[in-house]
Amino acid sequence: MRRLSAYGLALVSVLFLWTAPAKAIDIQEVVSPGGIAAWLVEDETADLVSMDFLFRGGESLDPAGKEGLAELVSSVLDEGAGDLDSQAFQRILNDKSINISFGAGRDSFSGSFMTLNRYRDEAVRLLKLALTAPRFDEDAVERIRGQILINLKRRETSPNAKAGKALVKALYGDDPYGRPGGGTIDGVQAVTISDMRNFVTKTLTRDRLVVGVVGKITAEELRPMLDEVFGGLPEKGDVPVLPPVAASSEGGVIVIEQDVPQSVVAMAQPVEIDRHDPDYYAAYLVTHILGGGGFSSRLTEEVREKRGLAYSTYASLHDTKRSSLLMAGVSTRNDAVAESVEIIQREWAKIRDEGVTAEELENAKTYLTGSYPLRFTTTGQIAGALTGIQYYDLGIDYIDKRNGYLEAVTLDQANRVAKELFDPAALTIVVVGKPANLAATRPAPDIGG
Repeated sequence: MRRLSAYGLALVSVLFLWTAPAKAIDIQEVVSPGGIAAWLVEDETADLVSMDFLFRGGESLDPAGKEGLAELVSSVLDEGAGDLDSQAFQRILNDKSINISFGAGRDSFSGSFMTLNRYRDEAVRLLKLALTAPRFDEDAVERIRGQILINLKRRETSPNAKAGKALVKALYGDDPYGRPGGGTIDGVQAVTISDMRNFVTKTLTRDRLVVGVVGKITAEELRPMLDEVFGGLPEKGDVPVLPPVAASSEGGVIVIEQDVPQSVVAMAQPVEIDRHDPDYYAAYLVTHILGGGGFSSRLTEEVREKRGLAYSTYASLHDTKRSSLLMAGVSTRNDAVAESVEIIQREWAKIRDEGVTAEELENAKTYLTGSYPLRFTTTGQIAGALTGIQYYDLGIDYIDKRNGYLEAVTLDQANRVAKELFDPAALTIVVVGKPANLAATRPAPDIGG
């Protein structure tokens, strides 16, 4: 929304690409004298350091009535810290092409950091101040609050945003997962500076921290840096660990009328599968065959190529630590919504009943294993991958093993998993627009706006 402070970062990112994505990525586990752990990939090809970090616990921990607390904190942390007000803090970032940014997700509060090594000491000082001594000056807080509120008000009329809000509310009800991402207008307005300070103290703690570092820095140099940046954080915080949550399998069609020429359709079905399930990679491959991978998926072939009903459609496996969903979606003109939904439901049933072919499975493996190295073309991407792998407890050798997990999936396993997982009757379908010949089978949840 406003993260344009370090104008030189774009140039830095282009100039310092990871130059050898095909080679093995050597990951070291580094532990500081203070006990802070990080994964490190040393890269001598560029004189910079990228760090990605996260704290377990994000928007889901926002108190009821103050939805948007995590989002507001993430947007204000770099708006002044210590003895530096917002202008002074941002001026240093700009002048030295240092990038420090924060973000709030459902289950994590994340940060990133990139600097040329000649400015590393100053960058470390600024990041430490942002995490341990944020100012939360009233003028900065109100300016950013206003920007967030403008964005939320725009989303009130967005068909895509409405569809997403209604879908999660229908699936998860009053659970934190049933809230819209980014907060609500009333919630953001209700957040106080005291709430923001309490969030930092309770959530940004060392026991919740995950760190990944990539660049021209050695383990010996990183150890004291970790203590310098994160050592001043509280060791533990008084926040709950939310248990897994089961999404509703009621299914049915929800229609939210809006006078637009093209309707947005979002749908999801709950599944019991996570990243450590032995069938996870089979489910990932089957879902890709159904609705991933550009123009090669079944949904694209049936909805776009054969009938020209929509420019794009998709299906994906969405997994978090608390819940997993099979999701799909399409945007199409109002008179084509009913046919598009029917085709997706039919393909959902077909992949369950008939499975996939050996050729489809092989093509999916080729695409997904071949495209994997493209995720590691910059230091920032690699640092982000390091934190994600740690967050999901996938193991320090995951990058080396990941493609092997996909290759090991057999046709029998893929088709068994397809039969077990896909259930068109459990699809909750939300349509925002004025769909012709498609009637709602259940009422729309209250999403405000």
